[in-house]
Amino acid sequence: MSNANGTLTDVPNILVGHTQDLIKGITGCTVVLCPPNTVGGVSQLGGAPGTRETDALRPMHLIQHVDAIFLSGGSAYGLAVGDGVMRYLESQGRGVPTPGGVVPIVAGAILFDLDVGDSGTRPDADMGYLASENATAKPVLQGSVGAGTGAKVGGMLGKNHATKGGIGSASINLDNGLWVAAMIAVNAVGDVMDENSEIIAGVRSTPDAKTFVDSMMLLKEQARTPLDLGANTVIGVVATNAKLSKEDTNKLAQMAHAGLTRTIRPAHTPFDGDTIFALSTGTHSASLMAIGAFAAEATAQAIRNAIFHASSLDGIPSYSDLRLS
Repeated sequence: MSNANGTLTDVPNILVGHTQDLIKGITGCTVVLCPPNTVGGVSQLGGAPGTRETDALRPMHLIQHVDAIFLSGGSAYGLAVGDGVMRYLESQGRGVPTPGGVVPIVAGAILFDLDVGDSGTRPDADMGYLASENATAKPVLQGSVGAGTGAKVGGMLGKNHATKGGIGSASINLDNGLWVAAMIAVNAVGDVMDENSEIIAGVRSTPDAKTFVDSMMLLKEQARTPLDLGANTVIGVVATNAKLSKEDTNKLAQMAHAGLTRTIRPAHTPFDGDTIFALSTGTHSASLMAIGAFAAEATAQAIRNAIFHASSLDGIPSYSDLRLS
């Protein structure tokens, strides 16, 4: 389609906004605003999650629709972003009607970036409100912005051996205006691989190294060594304008994780809080199997796009800088 932009906002009426602190905190957040009656789901497969309102999105629970999703840095402190998103939505009259006013349904997840920039400067409610105000249908900005600002990849030997992560997006037009798209903030403990299984971001052997050490080889060498690597996590959103039930949308989120395992090695570790939200705006009939399969494809490309668009920050080199140096 002529107006396609290759990002999450190719799904009609989905809006995305970022805000970030590139100077002090080197952190940020990203907000996805949903059109009315959007069905939400979630799949959380990592061992160290930080999330908000995920139970409300699961089957057998009362809530059927979601108003917004946020992704944030700041570790658990970043969950405060959700308060700002709720405040913004309340000002717009969005949410579940109650005798005491509307209650917006806002779910979200965080990643750990406190070891990048000033650890005392974290995303908060004001950043969540600003990201909501910034939300637009324009192409999603990618790289070291929003929730991807402080993200890094390959944390097994610490920040000084890592490669810069970020946030990436991708979309696929399946048929006559039927879309599936993904937006992923990549802050993985493992390596990110390209289509040929070559490492494009991961652990570097020394702080000055321009080549990568295979994380799987490091794990093999340290197989008997207790590890403490809890400073990671990949979080994201997949969206479609297919008409899906709440149960289907949860399955969609689960299927999208296949894109994560294709591109990140190892994935879903005890030290990652890997979480993917799924959104269905419900305007086109479609096969869940097809939507889920291509959601995984969009997720894989979004992860790679995060690396390709990342910028070096706080001494952590990006893919582009390593390739050009």
